Amino acid sequence: MIEISHLKKSFGVKHVLQDVSLTVQTGETMAIIGRSGCGKSVMLKHIVGLLVPDAGAVKVDGQTISALSQTELYELRKKFGMLFQGAALFDSMTVGENVGLALRENLGMKPAEIKKIVAEKLAMVGLPETERMKPSELSGGMRKRVGLARALATNPTYVFYDEPTTGLDPIMSDAIDLLVVQLAKELKVTSVVITHDMQSVYKVAGRVAMMHEGRIYFLGTPEELRTATDPLIRNFVDRNSFQDTEIESEKASMRRSLL
Repeated sequence: MIEISHLKKSFGVKHVLQDVSLTVQTGETMAIIGRSGCGKSVMLKHIVGLLVPDAGAVKVDGQTISALSQTELYELRKKFGMLFQGAALFDSMTVGENVGLALRENLGMKPAEIKKIVAEKLAMVGLPETERMKPSELSGGMRKRVGLARALATNPTYVFYDEPTTGLDPIMSDAIDLLVVQLAKELKVTSVVITHDMQSVYKVAGRVAMMHEGRIYFLGTPEELRTATDPLIRNFVDRNSFQDTEIESEKASMRRSLL
């Protein structure tokens, strides 16, 4: 599991994380929501060891991240898969080369074995036989799915999603949400999803943590979030849900046009 205990982080005079404590249980999907600048991404960077806390600690599988040597941290990171907001594909590489990058560089697998795994992961995200394509030939949704295939290539224990549906059309957002749910169920991975898409939260999350001013302001189920009466929560949820209602209407229109 992931255990965050009394985490604090400042950049100069700006206190980004203020005594954050949160536990992500093995096998669950946790959504992290909150306004821009509330500390969501900074917390994620502590989990993967890109930042060192000013105080407090992050433990993954019982190991304190900030206490690990570089070698130990690299070994632990083999358990991580990451889907970046913009997919972060290398345009100079083919789809197959992107997906197989960690297998080649970190695990030193043979080409035949890499080819097999790449094909399996691309099929898993609905993109079979796309290995020879370049990222420039793909739509935004396809690029996200290639990024997800790359995140899954090493069979990670933990998958981190950074705004997985941002910039996608409504139908593709639905497809990404479905993949998140299916992968959590079939592969038993522990997932952390950073998002502001409330429809996505309701579809994929087992629990939701809402951050506000560097703290965990709310922690509970999606239904508890939906029915919360706290004014600050309602302001965030209703504003984002209003945008999502417009998106749902657009989805329905797009589906009708495809029939």
